[in-house]
Amino acid sequence: MKNEQHILLEMNHLCKNFRIRSKKLFGKTQTLHALQDVSLKVYEGETLGIIGESGCGKSTLGKCIVGLHEPTEGEIAYNGKVISSPKENHFADVRRDIQMIFQDPYSSLNPRKTCLKSIEEPMLIHKFSLDARQREEEVRKMMKEVGLDEQHVYRYPHEFSGGQRQRINIARALVMNPRVIVCDEPVSALDVSIQAQVLNLFNRIQKDFHLTYIFISHDLSVIKYISDRIAIMYLGQVVELCNAQDIYVNPLHPYTQALLSAIPPSSPFEKKKPIELTGDVPSPIGEMTGCPLAGRCSKCMERCRKEKPELKPYEGNHQVACFLYGEQEREER
Repeated sequence: MKNEQHILLEMNHLCKNFRIRSKKLFGKTQTLHALQDVSLKVYEGETLGIIGESGCGKSTLGKCIVGLHEPTEGEIAYNGKVISSPKENHFADVRRDIQMIFQDPYSSLNPRKTCLKSIEEPMLIHKFSLDARQREEEVRKMMKEVGLDEQHVYRYPHEFSGGQRQRINIARALVMNPRVIVCDEPVSALDVSIQAQVLNLFNRIQKDFHLTYIFISHDLSVIKYISDRIAIMYLGQVVELCNAQDIYVNPLHPYTQALLSAIPPSSPFEKKKPIELTGDVPSPIGEMTGCPLAGRCSKCMERCRKEKPELKPYEGNHQVACFLYGEQEREER
């Protein structure tokens, strides 16, 4: 892990709820629990990968970090300063330091703005002390950094390919000279060959600009390639956290084991039997008791249905939220 001593970003007991109206209850509102007691530390210079199936809350977590959502409970600290609410004194000071790259490279760009206008917009919003000529020079510089032809500075989004549009989004984030970039599935909408190019670009600019990434994805191979540590999320909770290589060698949580078993075999001669999780995914609406995987887990105990397991250290840097790895169970094993 890179520069493990310095915690750049920290999430403590983060919860995010949404109020939704139910047609079945004649318009009455219910609570959807998108994030439930998420606590994570992000070290300076590392890439923390966050993976999970659709609806597990990983994008909501990213939007809370950049301030697009305000957490219902808990707090987010950047360099020791609480930034989880716009009311905090330090909120505005760090907006430049934490940027986000979104999943869809086209819808995240204004179709009526040229490449120049899209990339320079953050500088205008944050009132950089640069004139128009200096801003254009900075835009051209960032276009070169991400592999775009600076002669295309006056082109519109529809004149670029999907991979080029995502490079524009990367340049727009870099122009702020950030320290943290939240990447919300930035390559999932791209062709596989283009994905590799963009991932290599992420690795290069991380070294050149000394960046820290929070990389959100549902693609196991992408997360394995780019991450230093990986957090597995299920139904708004982090169920496992450890170094990138270790989680593929020794997955502990039953959900992680099932997730990794779904990876196709590397050769036709390799025999691999996927682990099936029977039953339906529980609804995040309303109050929940016990482990979120209890109804689908073949190793479920009576305790799992009544108590919610906490994310706790097991071996070294490996953390898991499962009663199979508690002190008493470890002694029995």
